[in-house]
Amino acid sequence: MILFPVLLLLVTALVQYGLWFHARSIALAAAHEGLAAARAYTATADAGLTDAATFAAQVGNGTLTDVEITVTTPATGQVRVQVTGRALPVLPGTTGLPITQSAEGPRESFTTSGAP
Repeated sequence: MILFPVLLLLVTALVQYGLWFHARSIALAAAHEGLAAARAYTATADAGLTDAATFAAQVGNGTLTDVEITVTTPATGQVRVQVTGRALPVLPGTTGLPITQSAEGPRESFTTSGAP
């Protein structure tokens, strides 16, 4: 009799963890998609923002909520895409666990042979 509520709590926690892990994976993949677009030669930050938002909307529809995407240049020649949001909550009336994932890489540039 006492064991059933504990078992129910454990199952609920496992399902919530699974949803959080899946939403985290979607956020990281969206950040990588945005980075691939933003770091391309002559690409703009808006290209990365658009690709990341499109990916998050298509793949994370319902699993990743309250999505916010930022594209920044932390250093010269670098691009960073950060995706934040929340995992879908198991219990109604609660907020999902927060998620923050980012990807960073160098911007593609044209160089000539022998140039530094």
